[in-house]
Parts: sequence; C-alpha cells; structure tokens
Amino acid sequence: MKKILLSLAALLFKISICYGCTTFFINKDGQLIFGRNYDWVTDAGMVCTNLKGLSKTSMKTQDGETISWVSQYGSITFNQYGKEFPTGGMNEKGLVAELMWLDETVYPPSDNRPAIGVLQWIQYQLDNCATIDEVIATDKKLRIASIGTAPLHYLIADANGNAATIEFLNGKMIAHKENQLSFAVLTNSVYEESVKSYTERIYNSSNNSLQRFGIACEKIQHLNGNTIAKPLIDYAFDILAEVAQGDHTKWSIVYDITNKSIQFRTNRFKEIKTLSFLAFDFTCTSPSKAWDMNQQANGNINTLFENFNTSINQRIIETAAKESNREVQITEKRREALWQYASSIKCF
Repeated sequence: MKKILLSLAALLFKISICYGCTTFFINKDGQLIFGRNYDWVTDAGMVCTNLKGLSKTSMKTQDGETISWVSQYGSITFNQYGKEFPTGGMNEKGLVAELMWLDETVYPPSDNRPAIGVLQWIQYQLDNCATIDEVIATDKKLRIASIGTAPLHYLIADANGNAATIEFLNGKMIAHKENQLSFAVLTNSVYEESVKSYTERIYNSSNNSLQRFGIACEKIQHLNGNTIAKPLIDYAFDILAEVAQGDHTKWSIVYDITNKSIQFRTNRFKEIKTLSFLAFDFTCTSPSKAWDMNQQANGNINTLFENFNTSINQRIIETAAKESNREVQITEKRREALWQYASSIKCF
C-alpha cells in the first residue's frame, strides 16, 4: 500500500493505490474497439453527455494560468469526481481517451503555457480533437500542471484506426504511435518497459502491471492471427475479464468506435449496458444528460438518462468521497468546488 498525493484539478486528496487499470485498442477487419478496466476503491460514477459550443475555462491549478476554449465536439464520458473531470470517454468524432496510473511520470516544469489538471486534460482533448495527432499537438498549447498532480499516462485512439500512448517522462511528452506502437496496450508501467518485458519474455511474478500487459497483448495477437467467430465487443470483454483485479475492478468499458456506441458494466451491476451517440443531441442549447452507473438496468439505456443537474453531480461526488474516505480525504470546500464547476459553463 503506497501513500501518495493526488490532485484532481488542483484539489489535493491523500490516497493509496492498490491496483492499476488496463486499456487496449483493437483494429480488426475495419472494426475499431477500445477496452478499459477501471480499478479503484469506489464504484460511484455517472455517464455524462458533454455538449459542443460551450465556453469553458479550466479550473485553476497550482503552477500556471488557466486556458479557455469553446468545445468543438460533443462527447460521452465516465465521471467519478464531477462533470468536466472524467476518467475517460469518447467524442462524436470517435476519439477515445483513457487514463492509467504511472509512478514514473514527471510532467513538464512550469513555463509560459497554461496548465490544466489531469482529469480536465481528458475533457479538453475530447472537446477539441478528432485525431491522435491533434491530441499530441496540444502539447504546444498547454501542459498538465506539475505541482499537486497525479502521475498518469494515457491511451488514445481515433476513428482513423490510429492509437497512441501519451506519457510524460523527464519533463517531456513522449508519444508512441504508428511504427513506435508495437502493441496498443497500456497498464501501469512505462510503455517501452512493458514492450520489452513482453517481447523478451521477461516476466516478474510480482509485477502485476507487466502481467496484465502481457495477457492483453497475447489475446490481441491471437485475435489478429486467427478467425474468431465471437463478436469483437464480446472478445474485448473477455480480455477485460482476464486482466480484472477482483473487486477492485469497478468498471469495465468497451468503446465501439466504428459504430459510435459504448457498452459497460460495473462490479455491482454486471449486466452489460449499451448507449449510442445517435440517441443524444450534443448542441449546446440542449440539456446535457447523465445516468448513475450503479443502478439496475440491462441492454439499451439511451432513454434512461436524466437531464444533468447539480444534484446528481453533488450526489456522485459525495458518494465517491464517502466510499473512499479511508483512502481519500476531500474537504467540504473542495467537494463543493467540484460539483459547482459545471454550472459555470454556458453556450458560447
């Protein structure tokens, strides 16, 4: 059990990370699938729609100025510590971004670029980018705050069939894509170390991250080299089951980039839920929608979403804070700042 300091948009919480997450990208016969296990101590969360045409200013961090933008694309995200601070999601162009823990992360030192928090960085990319190259290019415009920020890395993919890892090592963004991306898989080790471990068969029984990386790579390699009768979405859920971390795996999510749909299940409610981008209006004059992930449902949940409101935002944050209280201490003032933030955003 490691004690570390985590900042969600410059809000400091003390936590202990027990297990890490797993992500992967599959490009098989023109179908694009992105899988993700979210491993953590609380399963509180909501699925949110995020509208285009909204004027936003990032939450102030500890070592830089804010950045303002107008969202170009609508998106659907999974949020645990408030709307606009997702752990991952997909936008209407098919860009997917998901985070994982990485101890070796060192963000760029303070400079003249505005700084943004690790969760809001994801929302910024989904709001503004359609491809992995556009995401990588934002490094010239903004940086992740270097003070009071959780050490993370990201796997991203787009509707063109491209994927990339985004890491911050020795103060610089390191992106692996195309020929540098041997395997579109990411766990909780530096990507190059993970690839070396898998290709050279250097297995460490005590390194859970490298084990999960190897399992996911093996499954995808098998898929790419064989004809599999099972639907790719089902195959992706099989991979997620093999790398699951018991009760610590709170959410399993599969993004169907090709068909612009998402399927997911939670540890408490294991029935698979499905939602489609076609069912939602992302114009900024329409109400944003939200759905509590931990409730009974099965199959298509498009019509079960409610209009997003401060009440559900506050409830999810308060529940997450309560359920992780032994690991995460979030003051009342900080919780209030998180759940009130979304109400400050208006149409441009």
